[in-house]
Amino acid sequence: MKLAARVGEVTPSLTLAIAAKAKAMKAEGVDVCSFSAGEPDFDTPAHIKAAAKQALDEGKTKYGAVAGEPKLREAISHKLKTDNNLNYEAENIIVTNGGKHSLFNLMLALLNPGDEVIIPAPYWLSYPEMVKLAAGIPIIVDTADTGCKLTPEQLNAAITAKTKLLILNSPSNPTGVVYTPAEISAIAKVVVERDILVVSDEIYEKIVYDGAEHISIGSLGEDIFARTIISSGFAKAYSMTGWRIGYLAGAKELIKAVSTIQGHSTSNVCTFAQYGAIAALQGSQDCVEQMRQAFAERRKVMLQKLNEIPELSCAKPDGAFYLFVNIGKTGLTSLEFCDAFLEKQQVAAIPGIAFGTDDCIRLSYATDMASIEKGMDRLDKFVSSLQA
Repeated sequence: MKLAARVGEVTPSLTLAIAAKAKAMKAEGVDVCSFSAGEPDFDTPAHIKAAAKQALDEGKTKYGAVAGEPKLREAISHKLKTDNNLNYEAENIIVTNGGKHSLFNLMLALLNPGDEVIIPAPYWLSYPEMVKLAAGIPIIVDTADTGCKLTPEQLNAAITAKTKLLILNSPSNPTGVVYTPAEISAIAKVVVERDILVVSDEIYEKIVYDGAEHISIGSLGEDIFARTIISSGFAKAYSMTGWRIGYLAGAKELIKAVSTIQGHSTSNVCTFAQYGAIAALQGSQDCVEQMRQAFAERRKVMLQKLNEIPELSCAKPDGAFYLFVNIGKTGLTSLEFCDAFLEKQQVAAIPGIAFGTDDCIRLSYATDMASIEKGMDRLDKFVSSLQA
């Protein structure tokens, strides 16, 4: 069978591959500690599940509007206005099958063959692949020497006549960096002056620490708002990863185009699940804060233990739930490190090459404290064995 050429352009997900290998080992009875998860380990809050159950009982099990349940689009509109100072109406919003789907649909709706998309590295591993699937060209900008943050000078230098879009992710996966208000403002100035678009991936906006402030780039003025697209969802803040509910907010013509694409692919998002998302936005936000505080404590413990291993180093993350650990002193590539770590110490981590940086690995602290304690002790033993 001859497959489409586009399939050969795409790299399979290393995060899913390592997670699958770890799960298979667990199923065989191996005591595996997993630091690979990109999802909260908490259950979805009870009031959200109750709302979905009620929707099921009320018969909300049929086809729904392609762009999302009207009540949910209204609730997202209200959230964006009150939390982010973004004046999007319901018709500026489409509900998608997860945040990933919102970005994939965006690339299909926006990019023509040869259009360039600027992606700061380290990046979430799916960004370049989505661009390639839409026949665009990912332009990777290395930010290792600038604190893993894109500078306005780097952005300006990367823009060409073919540039269509910048992908901005703050708080970041995999690094956990959060752009300051001044840094966001400087990026916005270049976006406006060079007249490109920016999609702000804000899926981790609620998970920040030590007074870090999430600023949505589109809130900084009318000119940047007109060039901004927002991608987000419910997975991380509300522990709703399996619910597959995300959204895209932007100009009406863009949302209409995305709706057309979605209408011929997935159609509507699971109808009754959307009522759980409404409850997430309209109910108490205490559950979000409780999870954030737990992540903050786990981050503290994991960082403390990591700093006791002289061959490894890591900047303190201001958001999300990952450590992006430099392993350069070990002499191993990130894939070699992660393969050996899983085989010899039964700990799953994600190689940095998946995120465009081969001298780092990603460790998730979206797991229980006991696993963190045990897994970090194993990391110490593993690194020590490399020096023997």
